[in-house]
Amino acid sequence: MRNSIKACLVALAILPSCTREAMNNKPSVTLNCVQPPFLREGDKIALVSPSYHTPMENVDTASMILREWGFEPVTGPNVGKEYLGKYAGTPRERLSDLEWALRDPDIKAILCNRGGYGTIQLTTLLPMKDISDHPKWIIGFSDITTLSGMAARAGVMSIHGTMCSLMARSGGVGLTNTLLRDILSGTIPQYEAPAHPLNRPGRATGTLVGGNLCTFTPVLGTEADATLGEDIILFIEEVEEDMSHIDRLINTLLLNGVFDRCRGVILGEFTDCKANLDFGSVEEMICSYLQDFHIPVLCGFPAGHDDVNLPLLMGAPATLEVSDTGAILSFGVEGRTEVISTEAALSELQDDGEKNEDKQRMLVRIFNFMRHYDGVKNRPQRGNR
Repeated sequence: MRNSIKACLVALAILPSCTREAMNNKPSVTLNCVQPPFLREGDKIALVSPSYHTPMENVDTASMILREWGFEPVTGPNVGKEYLGKYAGTPRERLSDLEWALRDPDIKAILCNRGGYGTIQLTTLLPMKDISDHPKWIIGFSDITTLSGMAARAGVMSIHGTMCSLMARSGGVGLTNTLLRDILSGTIPQYEAPAHPLNRPGRATGTLVGGNLCTFTPVLGTEADATLGEDIILFIEEVEEDMSHIDRLINTLLLNGVFDRCRGVILGEFTDCKANLDFGSVEEMICSYLQDFHIPVLCGFPAGHDDVNLPLLMGAPATLEVSDTGAILSFGVEGRTEVISTEAALSELQDDGEKNEDKQRMLVRIFNFMRHYDGVKNRPQRGNR
């Protein structure tokens, strides 16, 4: 009898670990992403809206900024449309612009106009072959995380970075914008971040995946799920979600074995996320779940929905080194390397505030003049009396 009780107690003790192992026994995939070619002066960048509608003045201002950078912006045929009061056209119209941008050989990169919601509606419509057969930089964040995941699963790197709406608001200045320009032209950042009290030390190599938590969690197990990759470094950011909802999403990742495949975690910005649980921050809550995984964690990386959104190369091989004095994030890709201090990027924000406003006003004046000039030039001429 005593031996039977002892056997039962042993079985109960190992049950939680067995249950977790059974639940997390998900098949992983190999992510081997190619690096799209860098752009040259005069190359075309397509502007598309896979999610919510974007005011055309933002698209026009961003186009002027891209021309300043030496590129030629081309706008998707359906950009400017509205559907159901929010979307940038029907799913088929938004899909059509993506397919056009991917298949046109003259277009070298694809810049999304804004996020919001809606890209998930395209996951079963956009052929993965369109992405893999035409590797080009797809740029965006927030809801565009879905496209980034699809690109990684299709074997193509992408850029988690600013979009037209925010580019227009900032006037195209600041490291958020200039680093995107530099990446497209062949200069790759190596980020140096300051120490953070919630950081966990260690060194990890893996494929960088992730993005907006509310966006990549619903597609777990689908062809848009890059977290199924072996040996991943997971980047997480969020906006306007309370702690309890974020807790639910983190537990969804746990139940799907995502953190078992992680070699490191990068926590970005959690902008306007309401603290409705007894944690000091969202980062503290997430780190409480990562204690058992013994992997390096970098907290406070300035990427996401705040004013500084430093670009990240998704699907790229990355190395994360975290110590008591700070952290280094580097990418194993082709290109010139430039060391960037994330602390300096944040400190320049205040200095650039007035410059951004001045440049934005100047761009608006130029745009209004060009629109007026085109109207005068194309006005029908009156005949002689």
